[in-house]
Parts: sequence; C-alpha cells; structure tokens
Amino acid sequence: MTPEDCMCLVKERQPEKEVDENGGLGPAHDGDEGEKVDGSNHLFLREAPILTEESRISKDYNCHDKKVGSREDLVLRKDMCKRGTKLSRRDRIELGCRFQRAVSSCDWELAWNLLVLAKAQVLNDVLCIALDSVWFLTTREELNGITGLIKKIIGDGANDFTRAILRTSFLASCVSACQSKMMNLTDAVGVMTQRLHERLQECQGDEVLKVEASTKVQKFTEWALKCIRFHSRYQENRGRRRRNQSTIVEVQLQLSAFKTFLELAGDHLTGKDFTEAFDAACFPVALFSSSFDPGWASEISAIAVQGLLAMLVEGGADNVNQCFLEASRFGSTELVRILLQIAQRNSLDIDVDLALVFASHYCKIRTMECLVEEGNAANLLGPLVQASERGCMQVVQWFVNRGCGDMDLCLALIAATSSSHLGVSAYLLPQIPHHVLAAVSIEILKTVSERSRGSLNGVAFLLCSDFLGDPPATYAVADSIASSNDDVVAPELRAFLKEHWSEDAFAEGLSSGQDHYVNFMRILRRGSSPICLMDLPPPLVTAIVYMPLYRECTEAGGKLLPQKLRGKLVEAASRLGGRQVDNDSPAKELLAILEHHLPRHLLPL
Repeated sequence: MTPEDCMCLVKERQPEKEVDENGGLGPAHDGDEGEKVDGSNHLFLREAPILTEESRISKDYNCHDKKVGSREDLVLRKDMCKRGTKLSRRDRIELGCRFQRAVSSCDWELAWNLLVLAKAQVLNDVLCIALDSVWFLTTREELNGITGLIKKIIGDGANDFTRAILRTSFLASCVSACQSKMMNLTDAVGVMTQRLHERLQECQGDEVLKVEASTKVQKFTEWALKCIRFHSRYQENRGRRRRNQSTIVEVQLQLSAFKTFLELAGDHLTGKDFTEAFDAACFPVALFSSSFDPGWASEISAIAVQGLLAMLVEGGADNVNQCFLEASRFGSTELVRILLQIAQRNSLDIDVDLALVFASHYCKIRTMECLVEEGNAANLLGPLVQASERGCMQVVQWFVNRGCGDMDLCLALIAATSSSHLGVSAYLLPQIPHHVLAAVSIEILKTVSERSRGSLNGVAFLLCSDFLGDPPATYAVADSIASSNDDVVAPELRAFLKEHWSEDAFAEGLSSGQDHYVNFMRILRRGSSPICLMDLPPPLVTAIVYMPLYRECTEAGGKLLPQKLRGKLVEAASRLGGRQVDNDSPAKELLAILEHHLPRHLLPL
C-alpha cells in the first residue's frame, strides 16, 4: 500500500455510526444485514469491513461485569423467541456477551442454548465470536466443542463469512505477534500506534484524515488486545497456567478449526475475500515487526500466522506479491521471511529484486539482508546506484561490503557525484581500482557534467581528489577534454576545464603570478603611501603579497589544485625559495614553501 492509500481508505468509506448506551461505536441502523463494503484496493490497512464493525467487535469483549444468566431466564427468552418477539438491540448485545463468556468458559451446553435466541444478524455476530475463539484452543475437547458450534451457527443461517474471516485473520495475527519474546501486551497498542504514525507521515494528504485513520486502527488494535486478555483470564480461571507461547499441538488444533470454518463456508467466500483476509493478517505483523526478536518467523508463535496465510493463499488470495513488497518497504523483516516461504511452497512469483529496491530506499538493512541471503535477490546495481544518488551512506556501505563489480561502483560514483553527495563519492573512490577509473575517466567526467544540471562542482571534486591516483594522468585527462573538438562534450564542461584545468590554464597562472610580483615591486619602490612597506618585517611583506593566494589554495582543498591556481603557486614558491621549482611539484610542497615565509600567527592551526 502506498502512503496515499492510507488517506484514501478514510475518504472512500465513512459509514454512519452512533454512540450506544455503553459508550462504544455502533451501526446507525438495526438491520439484519451486515454492511457490504469494497476494500479490495488497499493493502494492510482497509477500514472496512473490519473497522466498520467496531460495535459488534468491541461489545463481545466488554462485558466482564455481566453474569451469564440463569437457566430460568433462558427458558423465558426461548419462549419469547417462539412467540416471535424480536430481540432489542440491547438484548442482542447482551446475548453476544453471554455467548462469548459461555464459549470462553467451555460451557458448550449453555452456548448451544443461547443459539436458540440467535436470529438473523445475531447469528453472524456469534459466528464471529466463535471463530475468534479458535485462536485460543488448547485441547481437542475444545476443538470439538467450538467446531460443533460453528457448524450449528452456519447451519442455522449465518452467512456473513466475509466479516468473520477478515476480523479473525486480523486477530490471529495479533495473537501470534503478542507471543513474541520481546513483545509486551501492555505496550502493544502504543507500539502499533507509533509505527502507524510513522507510516502515515509519508502521506501528503489531509492531516485530519491521517489522525482519523490512525484512531480507527488504534481502536481496532485495542479490541484485539482486549480479546487476548479476555481469553487469557478465562484460561487462568480454569486453572491453566498462562504461557507466553502456544505449543505446536495447540497451533495445529487452532489451524484445524480454522480449516473447518473454510470448508463450511465453501463457495460463499470469494477470491476477493481471501485476498482481503490475507491483507488483514499481514497488517499487524507488519506494524509489530520492529518489536520482534530476530528469527521470530521460525518460532512456534509464528506458525499460526504461516498456516493461516497458507490457507488463505490456497483459497485464492492473489496479493502475496503486493504484501511482500509493502513489507519490504516498511522493513517488516519477519513478515518478508514468512512470505518468502509461502511463495516458495506455493510456486508463486514475487518480485524480490523490486522488494530490494524498496527496502534499500527506506534503509531497511535487516530486510535487505533477508532478501539477498534468503530471497536470492540478484540485481544489486539498481539499489546501489539509487542509494548513491540519494547520498545514503549506510546502504552504499552495505552493498560495497557485500561485494560489487568495478563497473557497478563506477556507476554509483557517477550517481553520487552528479547529485553532489560528495561524502559518498569520497567513500567510493578508494573502492575502485585506478586502472578501471583510467579506462573510463573521460566518460565519467562527461556524464557527471551532463547529470549535474548546470553545476560543475562534481567534476571539480573528482579532479581535486586526483580520482585517477596519478596527478599527471588526472591533469592529462582534463586537458584532453578541454582541447577536444568532440561535439559530445558539453560546451560548459569544455570551457570550465580550459579555464581552470588545462595546460593553457597552468601557463596563464604562471604569467598571472609573474605580473602580480612585478606589480607589487612597482608599488614597493614607487609607491607614495605614508606607510613605507620596505620598513616592514619581511614576513609581513610576504603576507601582503601572497596571503590571498595561500588562502585560495587552502580553501580549494583536495590532493590537486586547478592548473591555473597551481601556476600561480609555482611562481610564488619560485620567488620565495630563490630558485625555480619543478612545475610538477606537489601542491603540498609548494604550500610548505609559502608557509615557511609567512607569519606564524596568520597560519591556520
């Protein structure tokens, strides 16, 4: 799902709701038919039909202080039902609460008696309650009890399989996520809220819609965690020690119950239903992923999600690749690992190389490692070049450490330099053999110039850095381009190199330095200033003449100086040294001659 999808989900579906007497959100109508909402266009974060069911969801687990009710009361209500008395909305909510408590306490007789009162939409409500309970099964007796109830409910007319599979898929994922060793049930809502907030920051839409989308997901997550706590308390009340993780046997029982539901639903569940359920199951894992311990996907707590997703794929879910790409972009490494396994087992095509592009773009290093090592992503060049272009040093270093071809590194160097990410360029240069750079040096300078959108700072950086590792060779390449008549060379590049980096520029610098010295001597001997320069200490006189040149050279930085500036420096060093210095002398040696004759207090520390 793109960031914009998060905003679209709020705009597209706004069912009317009202606040009921218990303070929860409820549907504005009391009809028997559930709302039919199209949510197929969004991955992971569809508001409906999951989030439009808040009242039916939250009320199931919000009746801790209610008592199940006496058998006499049940007889009375059965008699009312036989006479055709329609249950009020309050009665429907109370019935759902009683049914939930009966199922959680494994009072199957009471649960079956309550089904006599369930009609129309109430049957769909109790179907959801029964199906949600499968993720907390611990014994075969419980499995037989809950599957018997589900068969009875469907046989009596429950038909909203879409709502049931969507919400139970979300819940199952939350149950598995909360069994991670590093997950704290108390902090789970805060974790998901923070992760969702980070995700919505990528949206460019209305801030009000961002807040609304975040609030809806937070409420639904609170429901799921309330459900988990509810069942945990009932297990403790029945004398069972609370565990952080289900056993492999328990997970098998849970998946068996879910499979029974799918078989009973049959053709009533469409491929679209399975696709949306797959999305709903992936969403919590994607958001909780940052709190998982490494290797969570291989633990027992993840087996339920793996089995659930596998059955959804078998049923017709066709969005494995979309969820895979989104998980990679979001850095949900453990979900990426699970989806890789599902795709392999079901021979599904997923775009691992594109997933690597997404993961590297958002600097998800652990996910990148998973995609390369376990997903066998082969196209590393594209992500490397894009990371270089963005100046993402961490990602560039990761690719270099894994091993990259010399030409791939050259392309990354061009991308980084063209985008003025010179820190990345400085890192990449030593990684490329000089003979490789020499072979493509002209193309590198030309390409950097073309892609820099009028700026020649990248070209100057490469030359100043002595990118060929050989000063004469670097100067020769610049001079060859400056003197070239090739129409492929941009006029701006040719003019820049001719003015600053050509042999002619060096000669012009020598001449300019000589003229500067002659002009100063004329002032020294013929000047009429009341300040007699000849009476000043020699170091101060040298500073007046050459301090501007010294500063210009030190500010240029790099290993090499532009030829024009170097010509001036050679002339100055020859004058101060009392001898003609070699034209090929390194800039560092020439600057040392100037520093020897300049006042110490004017030199940088």
